[in-house]
Amino acid sequence: MAIVVEHDKRKREILDTALALFMEKGFEDVTFQKIADRCGITRTTLYIYFKNKKEIFVWSIKQLTSEIEASLMDIINDNERSVTERLLLVLDAILDKCAENHLLFTVTLTYLLQLKKSGKDPAVRVKRRIIRLRHILSMIIIEGINRGEFREVNVHDANELLYSVIEAAIFRLAVLDQKDISELRRPFHLTVTGLLAKTKTT
Repeated sequence: MAIVVEHDKRKREILDTALALFMEKGFEDVTFQKIADRCGITRTTLYIYFKNKKEIFVWSIKQLTSEIEASLMDIINDNERSVTERLLLVLDAILDKCAENHLLFTVTLTYLLQLKKSGKDPAVRVKRRIIRLRHILSMIIIEGINRGEFREVNVHDANELLYSVIEAAIFRLAVLDQKDISELRRPFHLTVTGLLAKTKTT
């Protein structure tokens, strides 16, 4: 049992180190050997945990998104706050994480373009990584409607709207290299205001 725990711990450490290296060097410039060197292990040892660079990249993204999802669930489960407050906190937390990891999105874009060139559908990979986030957003929208805080809206459409604002923020952070995230928070908050039950629409 101790061996399994140590193996998992070492695997997480490799993923953390590799993710930092990907953000520093970019996907194309990182090699299996460079990851091994940065981790202070041999290529042979690295093969015990992963079969290639691509697998390491995918798992490092998965580990990061899992950590983010866990922190978002902590916010959602805080029933001492209103649903509106929790949704705003969730969106702010997503924006903060996106800003913190903005270099990762640049690396991910390169990776997805390589997938497209090889004839694979990058949308499939993206959907796998965001399905939990989509679920979290739907959960809180449904709760807001049930509690009367949000208007009776189509949950799928509301989810699409929120996710579109997140996508726009990621694009501006990663591609346009926008530094001031306070400017990106306003559309998030305006979108949530549009869901509120007491909002008057023209």
